[in-house]
Amino acid sequence: MSRVHQVIPIVPAAKAEEKGVGLYAAHQKVYTRSVSGVFARWRWAMVFVTQLVFYGLPWLEWGQRQAVLFDLSARRFFIFGLVLYPQDLIYLTGLLVVSALSLFLFTAVAGRLWCGYACPQTVYSQIYMWVEQRIEGSRIVRMRMDKGGFSTEKVIKKCFKHAVWIAIGLWTGFSFVGYFTPIRELGVSLLHATMGSWEIFWVLFYGFATYGNAGFMREQVCKYMCPYARFQSAMFDRDTLIVSYDAAVGEPRGVPAKGRADSAPALGHCVDCKLCVQVCPTGIDIRNGLQQECIGCGLCVDACNIVMKKTAQPPGLIRYATQNGMANRWTSRQVLQRVLRPRVLVYGALLAALSIGLFASLVARMPLKVDVVRDRAALARIVDGGQIENVYRLQIMNATEEMQRYRIEASGLDRLEVASEPLVDVAPAESRWVAVRLRLPFGAAAAGSHEVYFDVHSEDGRGHVSEKAVFLVPR
Repeated sequence: MSRVHQVIPIVPAAKAEEKGVGLYAAHQKVYTRSVSGVFARWRWAMVFVTQLVFYGLPWLEWGQRQAVLFDLSARRFFIFGLVLYPQDLIYLTGLLVVSALSLFLFTAVAGRLWCGYACPQTVYSQIYMWVEQRIEGSRIVRMRMDKGGFSTEKVIKKCFKHAVWIAIGLWTGFSFVGYFTPIRELGVSLLHATMGSWEIFWVLFYGFATYGNAGFMREQVCKYMCPYARFQSAMFDRDTLIVSYDAAVGEPRGVPAKGRADSAPALGHCVDCKLCVQVCPTGIDIRNGLQQECIGCGLCVDACNIVMKKTAQPPGLIRYATQNGMANRWTSRQVLQRVLRPRVLVYGALLAALSIGLFASLVARMPLKVDVVRDRAALARIVDGGQIENVYRLQIMNATEEMQRYRIEASGLDRLEVASEPLVDVAPAESRWVAVRLRLPFGAAAAGSHEVYFDVHSEDGRGHVSEKAVFLVPR
């Protein structure tokens, strides 16, 4: 990607004010124009899919519980048939790594697909802009209304728009909290005004963050706050599909003068209608080349193709293309043949290996976890009968959806036995702390510490865990 370096003179603040030079450019509100086309339909399809998943998952039931629930108070995470504990953090780490590699792969192949079609900022901005267009009118009407003076119609439309925006934001915040508190219980507590303080805080915080980001900040989040725009160039190369303007065909811009046939061959296909700028969510002109503000949504492609059809010109003046493809005038087939290049193959191989490994680990995962903690109040003691006793606390976690009975055994030393109750019942998806006493006849082992093992297994044979501990023999 070519870079242009420009030397900007530094002007002192006092002199800058005298000369009329602003230190910062004033923000210009972006009034987007609605457009129809292939990529616009794809964006709306992704809006429906992402919001169906986000709003719908908390209401989906799995057995007798919520299908997806991150119960922080009980330290249990339910994802359909999986029951995960904090000790399963490795799976979250693996999921984050897979997500990052997926982002790298998609970016190397086709640029900022995530930003243009599935990023929450993009999705909610599109929803909020649709509400704005429905209530206030088209782009021209909105611009005229904002420039006009006070009127009753303007106040009514603005108030109604913000009321709908706030309602969408609060519903989004409610759905977000529903992933951490059972959403049906949360709804009942909302109706009875008995919601907890933290639940109220997060509903309001997430709701008004959505309202602020999608209603007011919009393209500013993509331009200035999102770090992805800053490091995307490290994942691009000259064979990455990006939204591109074909300057060789489009320039020079202009509309042929009526009645002058000789002016037509001197002009390119671009009629300088600026529709590509008006439909852009970030307000950039793609004809100036690839910019970090471009989110790759393809709306400018739809707008330009409409104009090309009206002017009887071939489509594709603005299109998804690669820098090599543009420079060498490659066909679409030639461009696609360069997709499987080393960078893409490496990303794809790593992604496939990690995904298979993560899935295999989840399938082979033991539905039982055990943590062993020594009782520090009594490291070792002599009990009746001349036996040495060590006391431990075992946390037994049942990662199944059924009641389980576990048997506790110990090994590692001759004549070592479990003096406490060896059978423990643990409720479905619950954890239980159990005090376990191990005894060893006096003189059966030398003084010092000895490795022993707790063997915990379910009576149905589905789970078996062996955990190491230390048995202390006093001098």
